[in-house]
Amino acid sequence: MADQAPVPGRAVPARPVLTGRAVTLRPGRQGDAARLRAILAEPSVSRWWGDPDPVEELEASLRSDGPTVLLVVEIDGEVAGGIQYHEEDDPQYRHAGIDIYLGGRFQGRGAGTEAVTLLAGFLFQARGHHRLTIDPAAANTQAIRCYTKAGFRPVGVMRAYERGPDGRFHDGLLMDMLAAELPKDVA
Repeated sequence: MADQAPVPGRAVPARPVLTGRAVTLRPGRQGDAARLRAILAEPSVSRWWGDPDPVEELEASLRSDGPTVLLVVEIDGEVAGGIQYHEEDDPQYRHAGIDIYLGGRFQGRGAGTEAVTLLAGFLFQARGHHRLTIDPAAANTQAIRCYTKAGFRPVGVMRAYERGPDGRFHDGLLMDMLAAELPKDVA
């Protein structure tokens, strides 16, 4: 992972390759979109993310230069999920937000915590952010546990925050982390 501060005049790639103990975050490759779509369709993921986008839209997201950057989460050479970030570039509010999904067989093994921590380190150290946010569904205790272990703290409940796959609005939990709060070593 990149451990240096941003260097003035040198652009930091938006789609890095970040390698941890068990997890690698990398740009998408040919065929990744179909695997990501299959993961998004798994009940343990679609419960929170809804119906997956078509493969063509996922392929476009993997290549997009838009405000959201989608990376592939890889474990033991296999596509395990996706992690994305978006950046607020207004200097007065500069920060980034993260979102992640993992296939069911990769959940509950610490992979999510490692992936979120890897990306958080990159966003703080290489992209120069001082604060990150993440906003799981308030009922998603597994995600909240993962994000807490990665160093995020609850800020507050956002009532009727997002429409769920069931068509009803559900509460979300806003969590954030400051650069100094990034854990040095997460198991």
